[in-house]
Amino acid sequence: MVITAAPKAWTTQVANPPVFSWPRHSSNPPSYVLEVKNGSTVYKTYTATRNWLLPSEPLADGTYTWRVRPSNNATAWSDPRYFYVNSLTARFVVPDDAVLRSQIAAKPHPRAISTPPYSAWPAALKLERGAALTRLKTEIDWATPRLAVPKDSDWALTSTTTVTAQTAAQIAAVRQAIFANGRQLEAASLLYRLTGEQKYLTETLVRGDALAALDVNGATSYVSQDQGTRVIALSLAKAYDALNGALDSTRKAKWLSIIDQRTTVIYNDLSNNAGRMDQYPFDSHGGTNLAYVALIATLTMGDIANATRWFDFSFRASVASTSVWSGPEGGYANGTSYAQYSAEIFQQVWQPLLIATGVDMFSKPWSVGFMRFLAHFVPPGQKRHLFGDEQELVPTGYVFKGFAANFSTNQANWYYKAIPGEMEALKMLQAPYPLPVTKAAGTGVMPNAGVYPSIGWVAMHSSMADLKRTSLYFKSSPYGSYNHSHADQNSFVLMKSGNALLAQSGYSDYFGSPNAANWYRQTKAHNAITFDGGKGQITDGYTQEGYNRQKMFGGKITAFSTTSTLDYAEGDATPTYGGALNSAIRKVWYLRSSNAAVIMDKLVAPTAVKYEWNFHSFSPMVYDAASKKVTVASADATERVCVRPITPASVNFEKRTAVVAPKAGTVEDHGAFVSLAPVTSQEFLILLDVGCKNPAVQLTATASGRTLKVGTQTLALPN
Repeated sequence: MVITAAPKAWTTQVANPPVFSWPRHSSNPPSYVLEVKNGSTVYKTYTATRNWLLPSEPLADGTYTWRVRPSNNATAWSDPRYFYVNSLTARFVVPDDAVLRSQIAAKPHPRAISTPPYSAWPAALKLERGAALTRLKTEIDWATPRLAVPKDSDWALTSTTTVTAQTAAQIAAVRQAIFANGRQLEAASLLYRLTGEQKYLTETLVRGDALAALDVNGATSYVSQDQGTRVIALSLAKAYDALNGALDSTRKAKWLSIIDQRTTVIYNDLSNNAGRMDQYPFDSHGGTNLAYVALIATLTMGDIANATRWFDFSFRASVASTSVWSGPEGGYANGTSYAQYSAEIFQQVWQPLLIATGVDMFSKPWSVGFMRFLAHFVPPGQKRHLFGDEQELVPTGYVFKGFAANFSTNQANWYYKAIPGEMEALKMLQAPYPLPVTKAAGTGVMPNAGVYPSIGWVAMHSSMADLKRTSLYFKSSPYGSYNHSHADQNSFVLMKSGNALLAQSGYSDYFGSPNAANWYRQTKAHNAITFDGGKGQITDGYTQEGYNRQKMFGGKITAFSTTSTLDYAEGDATPTYGGALNSAIRKVWYLRSSNAAVIMDKLVAPTAVKYEWNFHSFSPMVYDAASKKVTVASADATERVCVRPITPASVNFEKRTAVVAPKAGTVEDHGAFVSLAPVTSQEFLILLDVGCKNPAVQLTATASGRTLKVGTQTLALPN
């Protein structure tokens, strides 16, 4: 997918200055001329060597237009686009690269550690971080004799570029070993910096030498395991920075050489085709690798000759793009499990980058929005991820707690305090002092509902402050099923007290597996609409043969509203069916006063089909034939929901069987309300009665439509 032009026309910017981006001109010019006007006056003219620009100065509040042309074609201007900068636009200013390089080069090692040695800690610092230091020492002391030192002979396969179960297993084994040893190296070097204890220097040298000894062209190479090679390079760079001269000359030369070799391979890939991701940014590993290169360059500038070149290529690009998996409001289209991975990576990169450069990525408006997104979709106490790959996993609370700790907003303070347990010790000791979240003026609970339109996600909660909350999530994403997303547009997930009642079925074994292709990513594995025996949306993205994206098969949120008693969302998933359906509209009401939901689907096809309203549970479904009501309990049997057709005469209930058996040790059940016979159009009107309270339901025709009364709440429905 090619990069889109930004700022989009007639949009208020969330960040000042905004990032300007545009698709490359077909002539591949040496540079571009970007013109920004305020009215008829040229406000600023910029020259950009790449097809994006992040200015180093903010714009004054006002209404602007922008246009761009190749530097070697004075008439090939793009159409002008209007945008606004006003009091709602937050300033996020990044100095020029030359200024940053000068500051970095002048800063001695350690550049990325601001915490002084423990002997110099004042009482307040000991109070905030003394326990974290003790926890980290205990952890590293325990792992020192137990964590296996990696060696090339641990991994038998010489190539893992073809996806099979065997190669996927080796990729995972390399990742596990390198991540664990990289963290041990980073933590031991920090502990030596803080305590001066010889045992931590010894452990640092053992782990660093082992990582430096791995074959750069072997199982940990960039081609075979890009995650492994970037972690080796970054952990060595962090340890080198922390040791501040404690390495002998031979070891120093070896470590720096390995950092250089491994980072150069990453840089060569990313800079290929004049910076391939400038034009094609939708590369999840590529975006992370870009951030790693930026930090490695920052830590080794002045020590490795290539670091300046790496920095100029990667730093501003990483800051400008941050994440392509949502628009400026924050979010993560690939699902909350992969959002968790990104939240962890952001901490690993942004904390040291802030200390070394003064650029605070946590203050970027997108990052603030991402924190809100996490709170809305992974609230405290939730026991399952949402949407996309690895949604079946349990969220790791300390990652979210650690991410929230880097913000000084009241909402971040609430999220941080509401997540049980301690912040990860290593992140606590690496964070700026005092911890940013302690600067919050108060505690502000997140709104009970929220919409993230660029990714097409909606959250509706009974009460964010209540761990026993009901949570109804709805998705109709413009990203479709690309990358780690699934063919689940207009799908929903229902949770109660953190337990899944109705959610996606299946599990992730490895990326691009037959399991993923045949069930896990398919519409029929989700709480979504299929027809004629499980036919669903276009499943677009990675297969064993590679990426098959030809066009966008995405949905969109077309309406959203929220009040204290009622939330409403509407999604249009029509394009995702690739022409098989003429219309696929789902409307969702969450009746907060009644703790119930109503879901209406309006479906139209060019030929008669049998439509299927799929839903999935983690305990056996209990069907009552008289009412066509289905009772579902959570896996631990503590919560229930009754799924009830409001117009039972129009549908039948059928049990379904998954193509793939559930993960060992788990139970799944699958059902669908189905059309009585093939029809071109169908309406499903379903009540989700949380707690099985059996409220009175009355559907009444009116002159303009219908009214639906559920308990004491009344909805106006279209015909």
